[in-house]
Amino acid sequence: MLNPHAPIPLYRQLADLLSARIRSGEYAPGSRIPSEHQLAAAHGLGRPTIRQSLDLLIRKGLLTRRRGSGTYVLEPQQEVDLFSLDGTSASFRKKGLAVETRLLTPIQLKPVAGTSENPFNGQPAYCFSRLTRVTETPVLLEVLYLHAALFDGIQRLDLEGRSLSAIAEEQYYLRPSGGKQSFRIATADPEQARLLAVASGSPLLAVQRWLTFAQTPCGVFSELWCRTDQFVFTQTIGGTGYA
Repeated sequence: MLNPHAPIPLYRQLADLLSARIRSGEYAPGSRIPSEHQLAAAHGLGRPTIRQSLDLLIRKGLLTRRRGSGTYVLEPQQEVDLFSLDGTSASFRKKGLAVETRLLTPIQLKPVAGTSENPFNGQPAYCFSRLTRVTETPVLLEVLYLHAALFDGIQRLDLEGRSLSAIAEEQYYLRPSGGKQSFRIATADPEQARLLAVASGSPLLAVQRWLTFAQTPCGVFSELWCRTDQFVFTQTIGGTGYA
């Protein structure tokens, strides 16, 4: 029931009501919702208010309009927490998805010649890159840099298909105490396009991540390139982690 005396605008109240019906399955993916005329009659609202509610849900990716046919519920996109405590790969697994992570380069201790954003620039760090596939589709490309003293000897461990966060806790008794990350839109260079199976120049979500440990202001720095045509990547405020 909508409340015209509430501080929340009526179009938002209706949008919230329709969202709840979508989440509950009352309006199933692929189904057509009632027409603007039917919604206006059912809730005692004007057509402009109805249209404003539907426009909001279309922007949120819950609905889509089909010319001459009506408004339909979209298939929900998979969401993956990009900064969860358990890490990105663990977030894929929590969704019940088949995840495969393979190393592209062996882990090596070497001097870093990077950009000013890389805290290990000009210093030795353990470096390696890896590719994550979900249901056999490549979705995430990472380059990681690990603090040389904190992760001493990690090159002798088998990292293939294993969680870096689990290795850090079990082998080094390390757990991040905080961190930050930045986001931007990048275009895939030819090598990134080949690895992620997209066209060269395709848009990618580019992320830089810094993780803080009690022993050092930055113990892990990583650069990630994510395909967003397969998943919606989200961030949980206050969470820290790596996979």
